[in-house]
Amino acid sequence: MTSLLLIPLDDTVVFPTMDVTLPVDTAGEDRVLLVPRHEGEYASVGTIAKVTQTVRLPGGGRGAMLEGVSRGIAGAAHTDHAGRLRVEVEERVDEVPVDGRTRDIEREYRATVEEILELRGDDGRIASWVRAITEPGALADTSGYAPDLTFEQKLELLATVDVTARLELALTRQRERLAELQVRRRIREDVESGAAKQQREYVLRKQMESIRRELGEDDASVGEDYRAKIEEAGMPEAVREQAERELARLERSGEQSGEAQTIRTYLDWLVSVPWSERSEDQLDPLHTREVLDADHAGLSDVKDRIVEYVAVKKLREERGIAADKRSGAILTLIGPPGTGKTSIGESIARAMGREFVRMSLGGVRDEAEIRGHRRTYIGALPGRLVRALRDAGTMNPVILLDEVDKVGADWRGDPSAALLEVLDPAQNSTFRDHYLDVELDLSEVVFIATANQAETIPGPLLDRMEVIAFDGYTVEEKVAIGRDYLFPRQRERNGLREDEVTAPDGILRTIIAEYTREAGVRQLERELGKVLRKTATRIASATVEAPVELRLEDVRDALGRQKVFHEAAQRTAVPGVATGLSVTGTGGDVLFIEASAAKSSKPGLQLTGQLGDVMKESAQIALTYVRGHAEELGIDPALFEEREFHVHVPAGAIPKDGPSAGITMTTALASLLTGRAVKHTIGMTGEVTLQGRVLPIGGLKQKVLAAHAAGLTDVVIPERNRGDLDDVPADVREAMAFHPVMTVGEVLEQALEPAVAVSSRPA
Repeated sequence: MTSLLLIPLDDTVVFPTMDVTLPVDTAGEDRVLLVPRHEGEYASVGTIAKVTQTVRLPGGGRGAMLEGVSRGIAGAAHTDHAGRLRVEVEERVDEVPVDGRTRDIEREYRATVEEILELRGDDGRIASWVRAITEPGALADTSGYAPDLTFEQKLELLATVDVTARLELALTRQRERLAELQVRRRIREDVESGAAKQQREYVLRKQMESIRRELGEDDASVGEDYRAKIEEAGMPEAVREQAERELARLERSGEQSGEAQTIRTYLDWLVSVPWSERSEDQLDPLHTREVLDADHAGLSDVKDRIVEYVAVKKLREERGIAADKRSGAILTLIGPPGTGKTSIGESIARAMGREFVRMSLGGVRDEAEIRGHRRTYIGALPGRLVRALRDAGTMNPVILLDEVDKVGADWRGDPSAALLEVLDPAQNSTFRDHYLDVELDLSEVVFIATANQAETIPGPLLDRMEVIAFDGYTVEEKVAIGRDYLFPRQRERNGLREDEVTAPDGILRTIIAEYTREAGVRQLERELGKVLRKTATRIASATVEAPVELRLEDVRDALGRQKVFHEAAQRTAVPGVATGLSVTGTGGDVLFIEASAAKSSKPGLQLTGQLGDVMKESAQIALTYVRGHAEELGIDPALFEEREFHVHVPAGAIPKDGPSAGITMTTALASLLTGRAVKHTIGMTGEVTLQGRVLPIGGLKQKVLAAHAAGLTDVVIPERNRGDLDDVPADVREAMAFHPVMTVGEVLEQALEPAVAVSSRPA
């Protein structure tokens, strides 16, 4: 242990091999201990320094030049006679390890330092100095010169007495410095590369601008082109301001910027909308009706509504009344397939002198199809309405929204909800597409929506629609349509001239009655096409000579055997079978309901025919009523004992539901138990209650047309449906007898044949 003068160093660390000049008085001392101090606390390890020279400092003070020699561990402290602080010091001289691991670390340390010096741009002097150091301890201490090391890191290095451990610590610190310098170099190179790339792009862009300027295609001319298009578009003021803002963005960012193409696409769509274009309406109600009648037979309701729209518009214009944005026509045609709903839209457009656009909504599940996508999405487009206006080229076209009842909904939204605003005359004058993000006035558009059934249209949407029912055609109307529209069209499609083939009305009636069962005429047109193709083949192969008048043999040859039979007489010839009337998605239809009974240990009611819950309940009500009024109906109550009743509705593969078969089921059970057959000429429809009252039903017109087509002459209907007979075509009303009833007793009185012997009742 040696007693040495202690010289504190505030926030400074001096390593062995370092030379330092300090403003201290070392008179009489050969060696001193330099101890780092931080916030009044002394380190436990210091550096023993040899006093090499005393010097006079500027200002008259004295100092000493010191040379670090070795590490010293400070021990007990005391003051000498001069009042100076001295400490007992244990000197630690570096021992040179002889193991190979230390040498490996030494080589790694030298390589790391050289990489650091290379990155820092050393001129070779520091590298030479490091190479000249042969002792591993002294080599590790060279880290103390690094300006990047903190005071704590230098203090840790000084306190590491073991040479190998110190060298490892120094290597760790130098590796950290090397990694930091490498990151800095990469960043600098990236920045320089990016700057060079920008400079290169800038030069190329300027060259391109110069070339475009020579060709007259510079950015200024692009801006002028858009400005001219905006001027010509006749946009509303708010839309014009939006277009000019986007154009200013395009001019500021330049043609080569990342968003230039997005802005150009937006501007292209904005100017493609025909803001100021309007078709000149042909406001002549008589002409409108003539065109509609020439294109379609029947459909008087929709024709009347369009004529009314034209007449009101004509009166308002003639009398100088300002246009009312809430008076737009929004019609929804609901009816079976093949009744002309879709084709009437084109006729309406032609009658009014407007453009026509058809939008098929069947299967659409994305709300953006209606409202468009936000411009922030890649590949964004406006909705179908904007595209329809662009395609039409006017702001007042006739837009047909086809199959609106088949719109779906999923995670992409509900398109039918987006249609709420479109189909509301009170709102569609300010419709806002998500892509354009400006208001579109749709109040001048005539919207025609089509659907097969109203049940699948959401309630709020249906509430905004002006519904016109398409209930199908009578036989005579089908004959007229076939003669005047379908036959000429199919004749032309099959390459035949008008004078080469003709079809009498009787042949058309045969095809309608024996080969089609539909509310519309689509199947009729297919069958006519088959007959005419066969005829065209015979004429082309010279097996017959024109002109040809179609005969029954030609129909049978082309269409085969009869496909549709009117079997009401045969089906209702036995007690227990009644003829009901129903409405399906394809129109009205005739429904036979059969009832039977058999002895069983488990009395009850069995139902078959794929019936829905409501129809099953109707059968239960029917049986309960008949059992409760057995004596009144002339039925032996004993017939209900130990018997199971079975009610079946044929065509079991087709789901059926609804309450309107109630009186038909009651009649079938009463017929079975009384032994009185149901009249084969009568059909019936109506809901029944437990008290035997007959309640009203819907779809009366379609049911009556189906009964007429099936050859029935009498129809039993609820009394409260009497007013609905006004919707039935006059020729059908004249050909049929209608029996409005209020109770089941009246139904049975009209429907059952006179009583027969009791022995004919079921055993």
